[in-house]
This record gives sequence, C-alpha cells and structure tokens, in this order.
Amino acid sequence: MAGALTEVLGEVLVSADGEEVAVSALAARGVSLVGLYFGCSLSGPCAQLGASLAAFYGRFRGEAAAAGAQRLEIVFVSAEQEQQQWQEAVRAMPWLALPFAEKHRKLKLWNKYRVSNIPSLIFIDASTGKVVCRNGLLVIRDDPEGLEFPWGPKPFSEVVAGPLLRNNGQTLDSSALEGSHVGVYFSAHWCPPCRSLTRVLVESYRKIKEAGQKFEILFVSADRSEDSFKQYFSEMPWVAVPYADEARRSRLNRLYGIQGIPTLIVLDSQGEVITRQGRVEVLNDIECREFPWHPKPVLELTDSNAVQLNEGPCLVLFVDSEDDGESEAAKQLIQPIAEKIIAKYKAKEEEAPLLFFVAGEDDMTDSLRDYTNLPEAAPLLTILDMSARAKYVMDVEEITPEIVEAFVSDFLADKLKPEPI
Repeated sequence: MAGALTEVLGEVLVSADGEEVAVSALAARGVSLVGLYFGCSLSGPCAQLGASLAAFYGRFRGEAAAAGAQRLEIVFVSAEQEQQQWQEAVRAMPWLALPFAEKHRKLKLWNKYRVSNIPSLIFIDASTGKVVCRNGLLVIRDDPEGLEFPWGPKPFSEVVAGPLLRNNGQTLDSSALEGSHVGVYFSAHWCPPCRSLTRVLVESYRKIKEAGQKFEILFVSADRSEDSFKQYFSEMPWVAVPYADEARRSRLNRLYGIQGIPTLIVLDSQGEVITRQGRVEVLNDIECREFPWHPKPVLELTDSNAVQLNEGPCLVLFVDSEDDGESEAAKQLIQPIAEKIIAKYKAKEEEAPLLFFVAGEDDMTDSLRDYTNLPEAAPLLTILDMSARAKYVMDVEEITPEIVEAFVSDFLADKLKPEPI
C-alpha cells in the first residue's frame, strides 16, 4: 500500500497538532480508503461542508477506537496561499493534511484528478492509488452512516435500474437501453449553457436516429423543482430518470463524478464510457459523422473544445498556417507520442496527464497566445497548465518527433522549468 500512496501523497502528512505522520503508517492503522479533500478555508461552501464531513469522519474514527482499525482516512489538499491561513485551517480539522510546502505536489494532484471546483472529495484505494469514487460529497449526503463503504463503482445497468419516463408520461424499464449507445445527459433548465446545448443535442439525436444508429439519451435532471424539470423535459425527445427518484439521480452523479453541468457522458452498448466530452463532441460534429465519438489522441483546438485547456496540462503545437494540410501534418507528428502516453496510463487505469492539441491561425488562437504571453513564432511547441498559471515553451526552427517526445518526457519527469502565465 505504502508505495502507491507515497507516489500520490509523498512521504509525510501533517496532523492537526502539527505532528508529521508517515504515509507508510496508514497501512498499520488498517486504512483501506483515502479521501482527498480539495478545499480552502476562505471558501463559503467549504466552511459549510466542514461540520458534515467532520461528523462523517468521526463515525470512522469511533469505529477505529472500537475495532482497532481505521478503514478511512481523509487528507486535506489545500488551496490556501498563505501559510498562517493554512495552519489555522488544519488546526480545526480532525484529519490529516498535505504539508503547506508541498505546493508542486498539490498542483499535480489538482491536475491528476481534474478538480475543477471546491469543495471536492475524491476517494482513492489505499493499496493501488486508483480512484474509487470521484464525487465523495454525494457519498456524505446519501450515505452519512457509511453503510455502503467503500462506495466503489457499479455497472451502469445496475445504477440506472428502474422505470424511466418519456415526456408524454409514458414509462418504460431501463432494460430498454440495453444494446444501445447511451448519452447520459446531466443538465438543468436554470443553466443557460445547458439550454443552448439541449437545442443542438435535439438535432444531433434526430440525425443519429435517422441514420439507423441504436442510440438513446438519458436525462438526469439537476433542476430545482419538479415543475422546472417538466418544463425542460417537454423539449426533449428522449428518456429521463423520474425527478422524484432523487436517490437514483444522485447515484448516477456519483458514478460519473459530475462536477458541473452540462455534461454528456457517452456509453457504448455494454455501458462502458466512450467519452466524458460528449458536449464538446456534439458541438464540434454538428452532422454527427463521427458518432459515437471515440476520443482522438490529438485534437485541433477550436472555440468549442478550448474549455478543455482548463482541465489540466495540455500540449499545444502552434502552426503558422490556416491550411488544413499543415494542421494535419502537425497532428501526424505528435500523434504517436500522444498514443503512447494515453496507452501507458490506460494500462494503469488512469487518465493521461496531458491532453494534446494542434492550434492553427484564428482569433481564438490569437487570444490564447495573448493571454499566455507566448511568442509569435511558429511552429511553437508548448505545454500550458492553466490551473498552475504556468507554461513551458520549446521555440525551435524545426519540430521533430524526437523533440516532442523529449519535451513530454522532461515535463512528466518534472525536469522543465515553468514560466508564469
């Protein structure tokens, strides 16, 4: 266990009283699950979470006192910028924390687990370091007594099991989804980007069905009332989880670790995830020619997929041409490296630590260069880490596969010196 956890958390954690705790010591305590709590004491939502998370954690501490083994430990991964604030926050917490000085490790954890907002609680297996549940906040709400510990993922067919609705009031069993590709659509009427996406998605759904594809969309509402749900659902030609079935809606959110809406998760006919980027795919492929949107190793940067730049470090190769031929050549240059990295991390059941893009010449790319203060040179090889506000730049006359591979390897080995964005 110690090896996997040490790789994630480092050698040492800190307790509320300032004492160092060796990560390797967690095994002796019987810890099998670690909750990574991403938060900040200055955040209102984090402050609101404090009491319920402490009560939840306390139940496992009480169990440990009675049984002599503690199944769960929580580690605070702070967003505090000032050490005094961090110290005050940690003193008020009954769990452990990543040391304040481990700023680089903190950023790596935020990127590794694609944390986009706080508070966030992600459960990982203490023996392997692999993610067990991405949305621990819903675990605290739905299972405050910890009866479903360790909250591991279940098959989609099991989580979704039960009656579904059509907007005409007709019901059907979830087994009707079997054998079809399914888009699990997390959305709400109060969310303007959701309503915009829904209008596009209705047309995409129609085109895919007319092409003879077996495809269904399952609406999982985040509306704030049943009336809002009914109004919004009346615009949709697909099926939905009944609004009253809050437990099932919550389990689906937990299953896919939903942190924001709109989100469209596309599943294959066996219920396995094809892509979590269904929103981007639908907007990029209006004619649905590439359905069911298997992920591409290298993407051409566009207005609709630029949001992915905020999800973690991204390799972006800027090319000096509006010619599709040059962009395609650039994709072919970096694709073998991208495929190699993706395959390596997929074998470990982890998300790749980099996304790969080629950027041509357009207004959006110009804005990105201006925002990140990049030189006008092209070709220009960069790695942009928006969450860390850091960039890494390789400005050479000719970019070869060997240069790209060395650049990526050095980045992943922490050998590159970042420049501020």
